[in-house]
Amino acid sequence: MRKLPTICPSCNSRLKVKRLLCENCGTELEGVYELPALASLPAADQEFVLQFVKVSGSLKEMAKLLGLSYPTVRNRLDDVINRINELEKNRNNSTRKEEQNESGNSD
Repeated sequence: MRKLPTICPSCNSRLKVKRLLCENCGTELEGVYELPALASLPAADQEFVLQFVKVSGSLKEMAKLLGLSYPTVRNRLDDVINRINELEKNRNNSTRKEEQNESGNSD
């Protein structure tokens, strides 16, 4: 199965999900949905998070697994955390703007 693209190939903006399909019964849902924060991360960060969970959150084990120093892995984790926080901040700002537009307020 192909990997889910998260960035528009034309303008580099974040993509949103428009249609969902149940392969079991054929039910389709259509609308505009945000990607979960983890799915919005670059593939390398997703893989890092997956491995981190598999080693039960042990930075020491991650360092061994990746062949990196503990401080390097800690910095990598901090970078991923910062990306997630930024994604959530942008998502919250976008939601607020959409709500204001729907209610007719522009404050």
